[in-house]
Amino acid sequence: MNQDKITRSTSPRIKALGLCSGGLDSMLSALVLKKQGIEVTWVSFETPFFSSESARKASARTGIELITRDITQDYMEMLLAPRAGYGKNMNPCMDCHALMFAKAGDLMKERGFHFLFSGEVVGQRPKSQTKNALRYVEKNSGMDGYILRPLSALCLPETPMEKQGLVNRETLLGINGRSRKIQMDMAREFKIRDYPSPAGGCLLTDPGFSKRLRDLLFVQETREVRQIHLLKHGRHFRLNSPESTDKCKLIMGRNKADNKNILSLVDPEKDLRLRHTSLPGPDAVLTGKFGREQVQTAAAMLASYTKAKPGTPSEVRIIQNEKESLIQVTTPVSSEFQDLMI
Repeated sequence: MNQDKITRSTSPRIKALGLCSGGLDSMLSALVLKKQGIEVTWVSFETPFFSSESARKASARTGIELITRDITQDYMEMLLAPRAGYGKNMNPCMDCHALMFAKAGDLMKERGFHFLFSGEVVGQRPKSQTKNALRYVEKNSGMDGYILRPLSALCLPETPMEKQGLVNRETLLGINGRSRKIQMDMAREFKIRDYPSPAGGCLLTDPGFSKRLRDLLFVQETREVRQIHLLKHGRHFRLNSPESTDKCKLIMGRNKADNKNILSLVDPEKDLRLRHTSLPGPDAVLTGKFGREQVQTAAAMLASYTKAKPGTPSEVRIIQNEKESLIQVTTPVSSEFQDLMI
């Protein structure tokens, strides 16, 4: 982008669009700019891996307008091969931030905002919030020269917005590092009493979820959104061998809430539902490409997670396309299937 295009509007107020996670840093960065008289608005992006729930709460607490956008399709394209690679798990933080700023930039141009901002703090996260990482995001988002980080601005080169007087640099901050003391003091000053912990709510940083996601993307070889949501619930078992062309997975609930969530994501035309005919226990879903052998194995596995005694007969109900059938199995011990769990 041509930085010379940043000029004061004929409007009496400068307008800034901020990325909002809903955390304290997001709130403070917006309030610092708002204190200058800048008109601030937030945008929060949604995917199956993170939601706008915290951002909505932050909007309600502060009265700052929030725009939400679902970016799942573009996010999945990036996630399969992030240019900067993954973090410790399946988190592509640097390319994630670059994508979000690129999407925010589209909205900025569409709605006439002057620049973008975020609550990022230099050094707060060892990989994604170093000076080099922040610079990577600016370059790869296509929004170089349009991104302001109010909480760490004094640690970073002066931006075109500051040079041109759109923002008063003297009222910005120079926070650096992982300490939260300055932010907590600011929260009291702004009378913010309720805010989430800084741990974040992205499932891609979770080791267990990341393992399941890798299996879904690179073994099951699907990006189907409902399959991604299924990763959040129950026990998951891979029933096909790694070299098999058939891709088959069994998902079993751990409790009533799991059962409900799993059943809400069933595709009746593609999936097979299983449940013991007489004993309480899990609901299960067989998904992917499966045959008689996999169905028999899945039924036995389901029986093993009920109170049926190992070695005794169990009857399992099978439902697909609203057609029901019964299958008889000998109840195995659930520990037999630990090697199949994802």
